[in-house]
Formats: sequence, structure tokens, C-alpha cells
Amino acid sequence: MNFLDSVITSLSNLRRHKLRSGLTMLGVIIGVAAVILMVSLVEGARANVVREFERLGSSLIFIGFDPSRLPPDQTIGRLNGLRLEDAQAMLEQCPSVAAVSAELGIGTGKTRTPGKEMDASVVGVQPVYQKLRDVNLERGRFITDDDLATWSRSAVIGSEVALRLFGNQNPVGQAIDFRGLTLNVVGVTKAKGRGMGENVDEQILIPLSSAQKRAAGTNMVSMIYATPINSEKTDMAMDEIWQLLMRRYDNKPAFIVDSQQRILSSIGRVISTFGMVVGAIAGLSLLVGGIGIMNIMLVTVTERTREIGIRKAVGARQGDILWQFLIESMTLSGVGGVIGVALGWGLALLVNFITKAVGAFGGDGMSISLPVWAAVTGFVFSMVVGVGFGLYPAISASRMNPIQALRTE
Repeated sequence: MNFLDSVITSLSNLRRHKLRSGLTMLGVIIGVAAVILMVSLVEGARANVVREFERLGSSLIFIGFDPSRLPPDQTIGRLNGLRLEDAQAMLEQCPSVAAVSAELGIGTGKTRTPGKEMDASVVGVQPVYQKLRDVNLERGRFITDDDLATWSRSAVIGSEVALRLFGNQNPVGQAIDFRGLTLNVVGVTKAKGRGMGENVDEQILIPLSSAQKRAAGTNMVSMIYATPINSEKTDMAMDEIWQLLMRRYDNKPAFIVDSQQRILSSIGRVISTFGMVVGAIAGLSLLVGGIGIMNIMLVTVTERTREIGIRKAVGARQGDILWQFLIESMTLSGVGGVIGVALGWGLALLVNFITKAVGAFGGDGMSISLPVWAAVTGFVFSMVVGVGFGLYPAISASRMNPIQALRTE
């Protein structure tokens, strides 16, 4: 009996016991579906994190103020945050730094035009912010050095702000009111979507000097962004910035200096660890499914003892018997694997649909992504389970004594 004949015979035997075959495959189906669902959600989360970081702009270094990082024996003293002078010093005294941009977040509040209003966040920025944060304009212009020098009321509004406050009208040249501060729209940004938990399309960008003097009444900044002269110099630039801050603030480590790549790598490790844990749990289902296959195959061997004796009596070799039962086991696990892959992807699509319908995760739903390697691995793993747990029953069948098998009632 050749391989094809063995496959046909195995499939015929499985069709004769449809219910038993279906119940046997159930463990494999659940296991593979769980693995595919897990991979789809984990890879979707990873892709979503990467997209959000890409929306932030080019290779960035983030510099922030965090007094909680001070050791217990140090006091904050006169240190109360970052200043614009710190950003200027980084550009002048850090050779590995190519560009620096400071910003000051004013907060979120009611933004109005005659007859319309919405909640929008206002951020004071410098002209270089456009390049560092990869801001593209739909129309108009960006903040200029003249705007900074004159504490201008110029404002560059996000695409969502423009749509909700002005509809199809051209916002450039129009006035908006934010907490009693009148701003003149000079530009509109292209739609960019959410990035790191905030919707940049609902932001209003104004000159940093105007944010400090007209809105906040402070000379502080809330965040500084920097870019290295090239990606290989990122760590060196971070070290130079840290040393500069330590010199300027009496070695008080109340600052955060981190890079886009390092944060992305850390988040990726957390996601991968979570995926491994969930994957191990899902793998237990495959183990249970494999045990079920072995159990059923042992029962099948017992039921078909006389058949095995007859086949051996007419010339079937041990290898023929071994292949017949091993192919039955592989068929059970293989079909279960295919169904499991389809079911897992279907469940992932359902999760995405439900979360999008309820407006979760910013209205975009939970991201899903199924790499080809994951689907292939799920199927191959199910076949391995079939071979591993079907081998012992197949060997037992192939080693039966034909005379004793024929005597079996």
C-alpha cells in the first residue's frame, strides 16, 4: 500500500466515525485557535505601538522633569522644571545633538468660534517642532521666528479642530477663542491620528513665547525634544544631555532622558513576554488535544485488531500498518489545525469588530495582525502534535502478532 492509498484509507476510517473524529479534533482546534488569537492580538498591539511612535516624528530623544527620581536624601530646592535656556544649552554644548525643540502644554479646554465649540489641547512650540515631530500642513503656514519674537497670537490647528469648528470653510485667517485667549488661525495640519494616547488632530499649536507669557505666565517648558546627528549617535547624545543637566542643576537627577528606540524596545519586550506567557497557556490546550488523539487512536487500534491481523496475513508490512495509523492521527490533527487557524483569525476579527463598535481604544478598536509565519506555525505545530501523540498507538498496531490478532473476536 503506497502513501496515497494510506491517506485514502485513513480518511475513509475517519468519515465512518464523524462524531468521534470531531470530538478528538476539538482539543487541537481550541489549542490552535487560542494560539492564533493570541498572536493576532499581540502582533496587532506591537504594530499599533510602532505606528504611534512613527507618528511622533523622526528619531527622538525625550527630556522631561520628574522630581520623584530624586534620592530620599536630596531636596528639590529651587529646581522646579526645565527652561528654554536648557534647550538652547543642549543645542550649543552637546556635539551629538542636531536639533532641539521645547514645548509647553497649556492643557485642554473649550475652544470656540461663533456658534460652535469643542474641547482642544493647546501646546506652545517652536518653529523646529514641525521638522522634529514630522508635522505636515494641509494649508497655511507654521509658527515662525517672528511669531516667537512678538508673542504672536498665531495658531496652527489640527485637522479635527478645523473640521468641527469651521466645517468646509477655510479656517486660515479666522479667529478662535481658547479660555478667553483669542487666536488667529494661520495654518491647518494634515490628519495624523492618535499618537501615544493623544489625538494630535485635536491640538492647537501656538508660539512657545505666547504660551509662556500670554497663557501660563511662566518661563518653564514641559518637555524638550532632541534629535541626534545620526541614529548611531543616539546614546552619545543622551549621555551628553544628561551630563549637561547634571552640571546645570547641581547633580540632581530629577530628569528623564530617554529615546524613542529605547522606549519602543522596552514596550516590545513587555508585549513579547506577555505573548509568551499567553502562548504557553494556549499550548496546554494543544497538549490536551494531543492526549485526546492518543487516547482515541489506542481505542481505534483495539477495535481494529482483527483488521490488522488480516492485513498482515495478506502481506502488509509493519511499515504499512504504522503509516496507516500515523496518517489517521496526522489527519485528525491537521484538519483540526486548519479549522483552528480559521477559527482563531475569525475570533480576532470579532474582537476587532466589537471593540471598534463600542469605541474602545480611541475608536479604532483593538488592532489585530496575523503574520503568515504564525498561521503556518500553528498548522505545523498541530501536525507535530498528531505525529508525537499518534506514534505510540501506530507502533503498537504495527508490532501486533498477526496470529494473535486474527484470534481476537
